[in-house]
This record gives sequence, structure tokens and C-alpha cells, in this order.
Amino acid sequence: MQPNDSNKNTLMFLVCAFAILIGYQVFYMGPQQKKAEAELRAKKIAEAQVAAQPGMTLGADGLPQPLKLSRDEAKAQSPRIAVDTPALAGSIALKGARIDDLWLKRFTQTVDKNSPPVELFRPEGAEHAWFADFGWAGMTGMTGLPTPQTVWTAAPGQVLRPTTPVVLTYDNGQGLVFTRTISVDADAMFTVADTVRNQGGAAVALAPYASVQRQGIPTEGPHGLGKTQIVYEGGIGVLGGVTDEKYILQDKAKYPKWKKDKPVQNDLASKGGWIGMTDKYWLAALIPEQSEMIKGRFQVQPVKGVDVYESAFTGAPQSLAAGATITNTTRLFAGAKTVPLLTRYQYGGKPVVWWQFWNRPASVIPSFDKAVDWGMFSVITRPIFNILEIFYKLVGNFGVAIMLLTVTLKLILFPLADKSYESMAKMKKIAPEVEKLKAKFKDDPAKQQQEMMGLYAKEKINPMMGCVPMLIQIPVFYSLYKVLTVTIEMRHAPFFGWIVDLSAPEPTTLFNLFGLIPWDPATLPFLGASIVHLGVWPLLYGFTMWLTTSMNPPAGDPIQQKIFQFFPIIFTFTLSGFAVGLVIYWCWSNVLTIIQQYIIMHRYKVENPIDKLIARLSGKTVGAT
Repeated sequence: MQPNDSNKNTLMFLVCAFAILIGYQVFYMGPQQKKAEAELRAKKIAEAQVAAQPGMTLGADGLPQPLKLSRDEAKAQSPRIAVDTPALAGSIALKGARIDDLWLKRFTQTVDKNSPPVELFRPEGAEHAWFADFGWAGMTGMTGLPTPQTVWTAAPGQVLRPTTPVVLTYDNGQGLVFTRTISVDADAMFTVADTVRNQGGAAVALAPYASVQRQGIPTEGPHGLGKTQIVYEGGIGVLGGVTDEKYILQDKAKYPKWKKDKPVQNDLASKGGWIGMTDKYWLAALIPEQSEMIKGRFQVQPVKGVDVYESAFTGAPQSLAAGATITNTTRLFAGAKTVPLLTRYQYGGKPVVWWQFWNRPASVIPSFDKAVDWGMFSVITRPIFNILEIFYKLVGNFGVAIMLLTVTLKLILFPLADKSYESMAKMKKIAPEVEKLKAKFKDDPAKQQQEMMGLYAKEKINPMMGCVPMLIQIPVFYSLYKVLTVTIEMRHAPFFGWIVDLSAPEPTTLFNLFGLIPWDPATLPFLGASIVHLGVWPLLYGFTMWLTTSMNPPAGDPIQQKIFQFFPIIFTFTLSGFAVGLVIYWCWSNVLTIIQQYIIMHRYKVENPIDKLIARLSGKTVGAT
């Protein structure tokens, strides 16, 4: 390079750097500063409004919000009937006759043995209230129907158990007497039978409705909803079946999109089906009588500064003559999305084996198992889950089940992988000859390519075969990640030693010597989140990936070779934040690959890094064997 060229390059670099600096200031820092000033002004205005309005407080967004009650305070706003089953604990509010206070006994919030149970429903008035509501809608102008403020009457001492339903009544004083009978099974299904008796002198028309409502949702912290793209959380349902027996999964109301677009869908006509709201592991779903014509809806609207999300349905109006009685029955699933339980409810309690495609009983609740988000690779994710469950029943450990699944996949792909690794071993063996051809024909790319193709044909090598196993493993990798993420069976599932939850990232880290140093690397600015999970299993994965990369034939381009050398480091940091069950799968898969490659490389007398490492440790010189 000439001195003038060097000066020009330096000048161009300075000009570009100066332009980037000015652009950054004008297009980024300037707007950010104006935004910060606007937010500060808005905050001061909000603080002034709060000071002037007792009973108001500032929310997380800095805007005035209604003062929220604690959970216990909200619960105390109504007399209650206790709920006590093997799976559930909580209460039913007589005010509104709502199911609004539920805890899941069989699931704890953390892996700690003293951890409290998972909370599902919480009463209105508390932050992030979540409850189920039932009732009747009348004609325009009709009065006397029960409202959320109506206090129902119940015999004292009632407790809702699987063997003892509870009965609530309300007399509107205008000739209509409402009776609500609530029963529950031993798992997660409530049955709400609403009866209306017309003791008046005129006929009335009433339409039953049921609603699952969330008044604000958590968006921050470990319990934030809608943060990850791999898990569907929001409004969900299976509606349709009006003109045929097919049902359409209506899952277009994922929480962030639901709030942003604020869809009001009030006319989702359906014959039966179900509708509700789902989190990653938990579900609240309303199930009408499957012969009933309903109209479902997903909607969100702000009420007193809180976004109220609602999944609901309204039945067809029914005429109630004087002296007559009508009854409507709705079921409510409120619990964990365990696949066997959902399947049992779907088929009405009849045993169904997952591989039994013949003689399968008709669905009582259509596609209820689709409440679990199996994703776009459901043809892979569902079988993977089923195989994992089979292995788990055999060995009693999901981590070992994952390793057995890996062996199964390797055996299925063995013929293809064997051809691939054979091709890679041959490629590595002729690598010196390829380098000679590149040097000999470096000025004639066409001739170089021709000679290389001739060499591949002579040695019976297909260069593309080496990529096949990796391409096949990509959907398997994603599907297993999906299974580990969305199925509650993996939640809090232990492996061995320090791995107490296969669905969570590795709990140890290299940067505090795996817990020996009392320091949390997550507190480190910028880098904390990327290094906090760099524990034993991610490091083992990084080592096995380096070894598999070293056993592969070198890339043709020197720059590509250097990039590939960094891949084990990059992927180690990237994968460390994933579920540790996935890291165990990938690490064990690499070990099996290394064994298979090592055997094939010995068969073709190709040098490999394992023999070199053994030679270095033993002080001997080992060549190709």
C-alpha cells in the first residue's frame, strides 16, 4: 500500500467516524433526551394529580392508578364459601357468586420444599385479579338480574368438596328466583348449574353467559406474561362447528398483541367448543354444553386505568314462561395443563393411548389437549413428549429420559449419520490433497473446482452429506426446547446433584467458582445476564462442541476456519441461558456423535483430536491409526 493510500484511508475513517457520531447525536441521543424531558413533565403532572386525588397512586408507568387492595383485603370484601379438594384450595365469593380465590395444592411456586402453592385466581380489587364469572343476560331495559354486586344466600357451614356441592340462591323480589349449584371433581373441573324459576306472571327471555376475566396482567419480573415468543399466553379457545364438525383454534389474542390491537370480537358463533385464558402452565377455560349454540368473544378495555381482558361466551336466549324453570350448565377448568389430565377430560374420562388412532372415542371437549402450545412442529413436539413420558415411567427421572430419547433419535438416524460421518472422515483424510490442489490452481478457480470434484468422485465423497445430520437435528432441537418450555411435566423436574429443575437454566456459574465465592455475577453491568448461567453443563457442552468441530474436516476458506473456531465459545454462552435439560440433551448428543465419529475415523485411518490429546497426556507420539 502506498503512503497516499494510507492517508486516504485514515481520512475516510475519520470522516465516517465523525458522521456516525453526528448521526448518533441527532437521530438517537436528541430524541431520547426530548423523550426523557417529556416523561419528566408527565411525571410531575401525574404526581400533582395524585396529590389532589385521595385514593390514587402512581403505577409502574408513572400514571395515576386506582389504589389496589392487598389480596387478603380484596378477599374480605365478600362473605365466602371454602373450597377444599385434593388439588385445590380457596373460596367462592357470595358477592357475585364468583369463583375468584384458588390455589393449586399440587404445584409449588419454587423448588423449595417449603414453597407456597401456586396461586391461580385472585379476587377483584387486588392487583392482577383473575376470576370466573357466570350469570344471565336479559332483554334491553330488564332489571332484577344478579350483578357482580349481588350478594347470594348460602346455608351456613357449606364447604365445596368433590363429594359435597354447594348451593347458592338469590330472589330478586320481582318473581325470579336464581339457584346456583357448584360442584367440583378431585382435579380441576368445576360444574356450575344455574337454574331460574319464574314465579311472576309474565314470560321473560334470558341468555346464559360465562366469563373469565383478568384485570391487568403482570408484565415484568419472573412472572411476566407474554415476554417470550416460544410460549403462547393469552386468550385461547376452540370454537366453530356451526356448519360441520371441524373446530378452529382461536388463539389470536396473545397478551401483548391483545393489548396493542384491542380486538373486540363479539360474534364468534360456535356450537359447543370452549374458550378461556392461558398462561405457560395454567389454564382457565369455560366449557358450555356441546349441543348449545354460543357466541364467543375476546376483548380488552381500560377500566379505571386498568386493562381488563375478557374471554367469554353468551348462549342463545331462552324463553321462561310464568311458572316455568330453566337450567343452564357450564363447566370451568381451572388448573395446570398436565397432558394426561387434559386428554382425560377431552375424551370424557375414557382411557386413550396416544398412539391409538383407531377406535378412538369421540371428543367430549374438542381438541382440549391443544391448550398446551405444541407449536408449529407439533408433529414432532407431541411424539417427543410422549416418548419422554414413556422413558420417565421406566426410569423415574426426566433427565435420564432425555438421555434415552437422545439415544433413540441417534439409533433412528444412525444409517444416515453413519454415511455422513463417513463422508466427513474421508474429507478430513484428503484435506492435504485438497490444499495442494488449491495451491496448484490458485489462479484458475474453474480448474481448481474441476480437479476437486474429480478428487471427490475418485474417493466416492459427497461433500454435502456432512450437513445432513445437523439439518435434521434443528427441528428436533427446537421441538425438544418447546417441550421443555411449555409442558408442566418438565417444571421443577430434577436430574442429579445440583440440577433441581430441568426447565430452568443451569443454576451454577464459573464466575463465582460454582458458588464457592459469595458473589452474584448477575449484578455485573451489561455482562451479568450473559455469564450468570455459565455453569458445569454449558461448559461440558462447549468442550464437546469444540471436540466435534475439531473432528470435522476444515473449512475451505481460512476466514471460515477462524469463524468456526469461535463457534464453540459463542454457542456455549448462547446455550447457557436455555433450559438445562436442553443443554444436557445437546451435550449427550455430542458425546454420542464423538464416539461414532471416532470409530469411523479409526476405520479410515484418519487423524483425530482424541488420539492427539491422549498422546499429549501420555507423552507419546501417535499418528494416524
